[in-house]
Amino acid sequence: MKRRQFIQYAGVGLSTTLGLGMVGQTQAAQAQTGSVTIRALGHTCFLFTGDGRRILVNPFRPIGCTAGYRAPNVTADLVMISSRLFDEGSTDGLPTGYRLLDEPGVYEFTNMQVQGIRTDHDDIGGKRFGFNTVWRWNQGGLNLLHMGGAAAPITVEQQILMGRPDVLLLPIGNGPKAYTPEEAKAAIQTLSPRIVIPTHYRTQAADAAACDITGLDAFLKVMEGTPVQQAGDSISLGRGDVPESGTRIQVLSYAF
Repeated sequence: MKRRQFIQYAGVGLSTTLGLGMVGQTQAAQAQTGSVTIRALGHTCFLFTGDGRRILVNPFRPIGCTAGYRAPNVTADLVMISSRLFDEGSTDGLPTGYRLLDEPGVYEFTNMQVQGIRTDHDDIGGKRFGFNTVWRWNQGGLNLLHMGGAAAPITVEQQILMGRPDVLLLPIGNGPKAYTPEEAKAAIQTLSPRIVIPTHYRTQAADAAACDITGLDAFLKVMEGTPVQQAGDSISLGRGDVPESGTRIQVLSYAF
């Protein structure tokens, strides 16, 4: 795997971001077709399987809001991490043999392009929790965008890099490291995704004394009128499964 370019938003001009946007278009044009299976492993952690690849995003250490989840020690070919804090970005216990991405940039991996886009991990310019990496790639013929723990509004430059996702994994549970439901709705209006999978919200896994995020219902109330589908802990999606217009919310339920 070669790391082609490292991008930081400080000092990045619009011409640079436009160039990277063209990279994303090339990636989509070269994408393989088929389907991708998305499995929820708790919080913002998901396993994506398709095109002969297993991609794990945001493994964690069970503590606080994730105390009741099992550690996501699954086999993967590529592991992508949005942030490294005490409870986030933990690779302890993962089977060996994977490639690791944990910084913004444009990468190549087994004839696939992955783009990491830097955003703030809090709403005070990253002064408290630093930066978050949003991951963009194409798998199973679908443009996937995992927002990690985004908490700041999406800038014009970031929107160009992110494009319009077929599937958007979006943190919606508030707290100091993720969008409020209202901010999540604004992000949806900015990106116009075809499918939204909510992440980073309170479930029965939470340690009540050490979890400061809200549940799913507050987001669904804010998004009233948007179609919602419920599923188990995984779903398989191909091109024919995404709405031709509008947005659908797809809720995946962790298998406790």
